[in-house]
Amino acid sequence: MKARFLRSFRHCIRHPSSALLRFVCFLAAACTAGVLLLIVGYILVRGIPHLRPELFALKYNSENVSMLPAIFNTLLMTVLALLIAGPLGIGGAIYLAEYSRKGSKLVKLVRVTAETLSGIPSILYGLFGFLFFVMTQKAGEFTPRLGFGLSILSGALTLSVMILPLILRTAEEALLSVPESYREGSFGLGAGRLRTVMRIVMPPAAGGILAGVILAIGRVVGETAALIYTAGTVADSPKNLLSSGRTLAVHMYVLSGEGFHIDEAYATAVVLLIIVLGMNTLSAFIAKKITRG
Repeated sequence: MKARFLRSFRHCIRHPSSALLRFVCFLAAACTAGVLLLIVGYILVRGIPHLRPELFALKYNSENVSMLPAIFNTLLMTVLALLIAGPLGIGGAIYLAEYSRKGSKLVKLVRVTAETLSGIPSILYGLFGFLFFVMTQKAGEFTPRLGFGLSILSGALTLSVMILPLILRTAEEALLSVPESYREGSFGLGAGRLRTVMRIVMPPAAGGILAGVILAIGRVVGETAALIYTAGTVADSPKNLLSSGRTLAVHMYVLSGEGFHIDEAYATAVVLLIIVLGMNTLSAFIAKKITRG
Protein backbone atom coordinates (compact mmCIF):
# COMPACT_ATOMS: atom_id res chain seq x y z
CA MET A 1 0.00 0.00 0.00
CA LYS A 2 2.83 2.36 0.92
CA ALA A 3 4.75 1.50 -2.26
CA ARG A 4 1.64 2.15 -4.34
CA PHE A 5 1.16 5.54 -2.70
CA LEU A 6 4.82 6.44 -3.37
CA ARG A 7 4.51 5.48 -7.04
CA SER A 8 1.37 7.58 -7.36
CA PHE A 9 3.08 10.52 -5.64
CA ARG A 10 6.12 10.31 -7.95
CA HIS A 11 3.82 10.17 -10.98
CA CYS A 12 2.04 13.32 -9.79
CA ILE A 13 5.37 15.11 -9.36
CA ARG A 14 6.56 14.15 -12.82
CA HIS A 15 3.22 14.82 -14.55
CA PRO A 16 1.43 17.69 -12.75
CA SER A 17 -1.12 18.16 -15.55
CA SER A 18 -2.19 14.52 -15.25
CA ALA A 19 -2.48 14.91 -11.47
CA LEU A 20 -4.60 18.05 -11.90
CA LEU A 21 -6.93 16.29 -14.35
CA ARG A 22 -7.30 13.35 -11.97
CA PHE A 23 -8.14 15.70 -9.12
CA VAL A 24 -10.74 17.55 -11.21
CA CYS A 25 -12.39 14.27 -12.25
CA PHE A 26 -12.40 13.06 -8.65
CA LEU A 27 -13.90 16.35 -7.48
CA ALA A 28 -16.62 16.21 -10.16
CA ALA A 29 -17.51 12.63 -9.20
CA ALA A 30 -17.58 13.52 -5.50
CA CYS A 31 -19.82 16.55 -6.12
CA THR A 32 -22.22 14.48 -8.24
CA ALA A 33 -22.45 11.73 -5.62
CA GLY A 34 -22.85 14.31 -2.86
CA VAL A 35 -25.71 16.11 -4.59
CA LEU A 36 -27.44 12.80 -5.31
CA LEU A 37 -27.12 11.65 -1.70
CA LEU A 38 -28.32 15.04 -0.47
CA ILE A 39 -31.47 14.97 -2.61
CA VAL A 40 -32.32 11.34 -1.84
CA GLY A 41 -31.56 11.75 1.86
CA TYR A 42 -33.69 14.90 2.11
CA ILE A 43 -36.64 13.16 0.45
CA LEU A 44 -36.33 10.11 2.71
CA VAL A 45 -35.99 12.16 5.90
CA ARG A 46 -39.00 14.34 5.04
CA GLY A 47 -41.18 11.58 3.58
CA ILE A 48 -40.69 8.35 5.53
CA PRO A 49 -42.15 9.66 8.84
CA HIS A 50 -45.37 10.57 7.03
CA LEU A 51 -45.99 7.21 5.36
CA ARG A 52 -49.16 5.79 6.90
CA PRO A 53 -51.74 3.16 5.90
CA GLU A 54 -54.33 5.77 4.92
CA LEU A 55 -52.12 6.82 2.01
CA PHE A 56 -52.64 3.39 0.45
CA ALA A 57 -56.41 3.21 0.71
CA LEU A 58 -58.33 1.82 -2.24
CA LYS A 59 -60.34 5.01 -2.76
CA TYR A 60 -59.05 8.59 -2.81
CA ASN A 61 -60.75 11.32 -0.81
CA SER A 62 -59.78 14.70 0.58
CA GLU A 63 -59.00 13.19 3.99
CA ASN A 64 -56.74 10.26 3.18
CA VAL A 65 -55.34 11.67 -0.14
CA SER A 66 -54.57 8.06 -1.08
CA MET A 67 -51.82 7.52 -3.64
CA LEU A 68 -52.82 3.94 -4.51
CA PRO A 69 -54.88 4.92 -7.60
CA ALA A 70 -51.96 7.09 -8.73
CA ILE A 71 -49.55 4.14 -8.31
CA PHE A 72 -51.78 1.99 -10.50
CA ASN A 73 -52.06 4.77 -13.08
CA THR A 74 -48.29 5.23 -13.10
CA LEU A 75 -47.63 1.55 -13.79
CA LEU A 76 -50.35 1.43 -16.43
CA MET A 77 -49.06 4.58 -18.15
CA THR A 78 -45.48 3.28 -18.14
CA VAL A 79 -46.41 -0.09 -19.60
CA LEU A 80 -48.58 1.44 -22.34
CA ALA A 81 -45.95 4.01 -23.32
CA LEU A 82 -43.23 1.36 -23.52
CA LEU A 83 -45.45 -1.02 -25.49
CA ILE A 84 -46.03 1.71 -28.07
CA ALA A 85 -42.61 3.37 -28.22
CA GLY A 86 -40.41 0.31 -27.53
CA PRO A 87 -41.10 -1.73 -30.70
CA LEU A 88 -41.14 1.40 -32.88
CA GLY A 89 -37.88 2.75 -31.46
CA ILE A 90 -36.00 -0.54 -31.51
CA GLY A 91 -37.34 -1.42 -34.95
CA GLY A 92 -36.34 1.98 -36.31
CA ALA A 93 -32.89 1.61 -34.75
CA ILE A 94 -32.43 -1.81 -36.39
CA TYR A 95 -33.31 -0.32 -39.78
CA LEU A 96 -30.97 2.65 -39.37
CA ALA A 97 -28.05 0.55 -38.12
CA GLU A 98 -28.42 -2.63 -40.15
CA TYR A 99 -30.53 -2.10 -43.27
CA SER A 100 -30.11 1.51 -44.35
CA ARG A 101 -27.48 2.57 -46.87
CA LYS A 102 -24.35 3.97 -45.27
CA GLY A 103 -24.09 7.74 -45.60
CA SER A 104 -27.75 8.11 -46.58
CA LYS A 105 -29.11 11.63 -46.24
CA LEU A 106 -32.39 10.24 -44.95
CA VAL A 107 -30.57 8.46 -42.11
CA LYS A 108 -28.72 11.64 -41.20
CA LEU A 109 -31.98 13.58 -41.23
CA VAL A 110 -33.67 11.02 -38.95
CA ARG A 111 -30.75 11.15 -36.50
CA VAL A 112 -30.71 14.93 -36.37
CA THR A 113 -34.48 15.02 -35.95
CA ALA A 114 -34.40 12.45 -33.14
CA GLU A 115 -31.67 14.32 -31.28
CA THR A 116 -33.60 17.58 -31.69
CA LEU A 117 -36.82 16.04 -30.40
CA SER A 118 -34.99 14.63 -27.37
CA GLY A 119 -34.20 18.16 -26.23
CA ILE A 120 -37.67 19.66 -26.63
CA PRO A 121 -39.34 20.68 -23.32
CA SER A 122 -42.06 18.31 -22.20
CA ILE A 123 -44.64 21.11 -22.09
CA LEU A 124 -44.51 21.25 -25.89
CA TYR A 125 -45.26 17.55 -26.08
CA GLY A 126 -48.17 18.20 -23.74
CA LEU A 127 -49.57 20.90 -26.01
CA PHE A 128 -49.13 18.65 -29.05
CA GLY A 129 -50.86 15.78 -27.26
CA PHE A 130 -53.68 18.08 -26.18
CA LEU A 131 -54.25 19.35 -29.72
CA PHE A 132 -53.85 16.00 -31.51
CA PHE A 133 -54.97 13.29 -29.08
CA VAL A 134 -57.35 15.10 -26.70
CA MET A 135 -59.35 17.61 -28.73
CA THR A 136 -62.17 16.44 -30.98
CA GLN A 137 -62.64 17.23 -34.64
CA LYS A 138 -64.89 20.18 -35.37
CA ALA A 139 -67.23 20.47 -38.32
CA GLY A 140 -65.56 21.98 -41.35
CA GLU A 141 -62.10 21.73 -39.78
CA PHE A 142 -59.30 19.95 -41.63
CA THR A 143 -56.81 19.74 -38.76
CA PRO A 144 -56.41 16.03 -37.84
CA ARG A 145 -57.50 15.30 -34.27
CA LEU A 146 -58.26 11.96 -32.64
CA GLY A 147 -60.51 13.20 -29.85
CA PHE A 148 -59.66 10.72 -27.08
CA GLY A 149 -60.26 13.41 -24.45
CA LEU A 150 -58.37 13.70 -21.17
CA SER A 151 -57.59 10.01 -20.75
CA ILE A 152 -54.95 7.43 -19.94
CA LEU A 153 -54.70 6.61 -23.65
CA SER A 154 -53.99 10.24 -24.59
CA GLY A 155 -51.30 10.45 -21.91
CA ALA A 156 -49.68 7.17 -22.96
CA LEU A 157 -49.61 8.18 -26.63
CA THR A 158 -48.07 11.54 -25.76
CA LEU A 159 -45.43 9.90 -23.58
CA SER A 160 -44.64 7.37 -26.30
CA VAL A 161 -43.98 10.22 -28.73
CA MET A 162 -41.77 11.84 -26.09
CA ILE A 163 -39.59 8.80 -25.37
CA LEU A 164 -39.47 7.45 -28.93
CA PRO A 165 -36.41 9.54 -29.98
CA LEU A 166 -34.58 8.52 -26.80
CA ILE A 167 -35.14 4.80 -27.36
CA LEU A 168 -34.35 5.14 -31.07
CA ARG A 169 -30.98 6.85 -30.64
CA THR A 170 -29.90 4.74 -27.66
CA ALA A 171 -30.76 1.48 -29.40
CA GLU A 172 -29.03 2.59 -32.59
CA GLU A 173 -25.82 3.46 -30.76
CA ALA A 174 -25.95 0.11 -28.96
CA LEU A 175 -26.27 -1.73 -32.30
CA LEU A 176 -23.47 0.29 -33.91
CA SER A 177 -21.18 -0.54 -30.98
CA VAL A 178 -21.27 -4.25 -31.88
CA PRO A 179 -18.05 -5.07 -33.81
CA GLU A 180 -18.44 -5.47 -37.56
CA SER A 181 -16.53 -8.76 -37.36
CA TYR A 182 -19.58 -10.34 -35.70
CA ARG A 183 -21.67 -9.62 -38.77
CA GLU A 184 -18.95 -10.68 -41.21
CA GLY A 185 -18.49 -13.97 -39.40
CA SER A 186 -22.22 -14.65 -39.46
CA PHE A 187 -22.48 -13.83 -43.16
CA GLY A 188 -19.46 -16.01 -43.84
CA LEU A 189 -21.24 -18.97 -42.24
CA GLY A 190 -24.22 -18.47 -44.54
CA ALA A 191 -26.64 -16.69 -42.21
CA GLY A 192 -28.99 -14.10 -43.66
CA ARG A 193 -29.41 -10.51 -42.59
CA LEU A 194 -32.40 -11.09 -40.33
CA ARG A 195 -30.84 -14.10 -38.58
CA THR A 196 -27.60 -12.19 -38.10
CA VAL A 197 -29.39 -9.24 -36.54
CA MET A 198 -31.59 -11.32 -34.24
CA ARG A 199 -29.09 -13.99 -33.14
CA ILE A 200 -25.69 -12.30 -33.43
CA VAL A 201 -26.09 -8.51 -33.12
CA MET A 202 -29.02 -8.11 -30.73
CA PRO A 203 -27.69 -10.12 -27.73
CA PRO A 204 -24.49 -8.05 -27.28
CA ALA A 205 -26.48 -4.84 -27.81
CA ALA A 206 -29.24 -5.79 -25.37
CA GLY A 207 -27.56 -4.05 -22.44
CA GLY A 208 -27.35 -0.73 -24.28
CA ILE A 209 -30.90 -1.04 -25.58
CA LEU A 210 -32.28 -1.69 -22.11
CA ALA A 211 -30.24 1.23 -20.80
CA GLY A 212 -32.29 3.44 -23.12
CA VAL A 213 -35.46 1.78 -21.87
CA ILE A 214 -34.42 2.52 -18.28
CA LEU A 215 -33.91 6.19 -19.16
CA ALA A 216 -37.32 6.21 -20.86
CA ILE A 217 -38.95 4.71 -17.76
CA GLY A 218 -37.44 7.44 -15.61
CA ARG A 219 -38.77 10.12 -17.91
CA VAL A 220 -42.24 8.57 -18.07
CA VAL A 221 -42.57 8.08 -14.32
CA GLY A 222 -41.39 11.58 -13.48
CA GLU A 223 -43.41 13.44 -16.13
CA THR A 224 -46.02 15.99 -15.06
CA ALA A 225 -46.37 18.83 -17.57
CA ALA A 226 -47.35 16.68 -20.54
CA LEU A 227 -49.78 14.56 -18.52
CA ILE A 228 -51.68 17.47 -17.02
CA TYR A 229 -52.72 18.48 -20.55
CA THR A 230 -53.44 14.94 -21.80
CA ALA A 231 -54.31 12.55 -18.95
CA GLY A 232 -55.85 15.03 -16.53
CA THR A 233 -55.70 15.13 -12.74
CA VAL A 234 -58.56 12.83 -11.67
CA ALA A 235 -57.42 10.98 -8.55
CA ASP A 236 -59.41 7.75 -9.02
CA SER A 237 -58.42 4.58 -10.83
CA PRO A 238 -59.59 4.65 -14.46
CA LYS A 239 -62.47 2.44 -15.53
CA ASN A 240 -60.93 2.08 -18.99
CA LEU A 241 -58.21 3.62 -21.15
CA LEU A 242 -60.50 6.52 -22.10
CA SER A 243 -60.91 7.58 -18.47
CA SER A 244 -58.86 10.35 -16.92
CA GLY A 245 -56.30 9.65 -14.21
CA ARG A 246 -53.25 11.12 -12.52
CA THR A 247 -49.85 9.50 -12.08
CA LEU A 248 -47.71 9.67 -8.95
CA ALA A 249 -45.75 12.65 -10.23
CA VAL A 250 -48.95 14.57 -11.03
CA HIS A 251 -50.41 13.49 -7.69
CA MET A 252 -47.38 14.88 -5.88
CA TYR A 253 -47.54 18.09 -7.91
CA VAL A 254 -51.23 18.62 -7.09
CA LEU A 255 -50.73 17.96 -3.37
CA SER A 256 -47.79 20.34 -3.13
CA GLY A 257 -49.61 22.98 -5.19
CA GLU A 258 -52.62 22.95 -2.89
CA GLY A 259 -50.38 23.63 0.10
CA PHE A 260 -52.48 21.57 2.54
CA HIS A 261 -50.74 18.20 2.13
CA ILE A 262 -47.02 18.98 1.90
CA ASP A 263 -46.10 16.07 4.19
CA GLU A 264 -48.14 13.67 2.07
CA ALA A 265 -46.40 15.03 -1.03
CA TYR A 266 -43.01 14.10 0.46
CA ALA A 267 -44.37 10.64 1.32
CA THR A 268 -45.50 10.31 -2.30
CA ALA A 269 -41.99 11.28 -3.41
CA VAL A 270 -40.56 8.42 -1.33
CA VAL A 271 -42.90 5.91 -2.97
CA LEU A 272 -42.10 7.35 -6.42
CA LEU A 273 -38.39 6.99 -5.68
CA ILE A 274 -38.86 3.36 -4.65
CA ILE A 275 -40.89 2.58 -7.79
CA VAL A 276 -38.27 4.10 -10.09
CA LEU A 277 -35.51 2.22 -8.27
CA GLY A 278 -37.46 -1.03 -8.54
CA MET A 279 -38.12 -0.59 -12.27
CA ASN A 280 -34.47 0.26 -12.96
CA THR A 281 -33.26 -2.71 -10.92
CA LEU A 282 -35.61 -5.06 -12.75
CA SER A 283 -34.51 -3.71 -16.15
CA ALA A 284 -30.83 -4.04 -15.22
CA PHE A 285 -31.44 -7.62 -14.04
CA ILE A 286 -33.15 -8.51 -17.32
CA ALA A 287 -30.32 -6.88 -19.30
CA LYS A 288 -27.72 -8.91 -17.36
CA LYS A 289 -29.63 -12.14 -17.97
CA ILE A 290 -29.95 -11.44 -21.70
CA THR A 291 -26.27 -10.51 -22.01
CA ARG A 292 -25.14 -13.66 -20.20
CA GLY A 293 -27.46 -15.78 -22.29
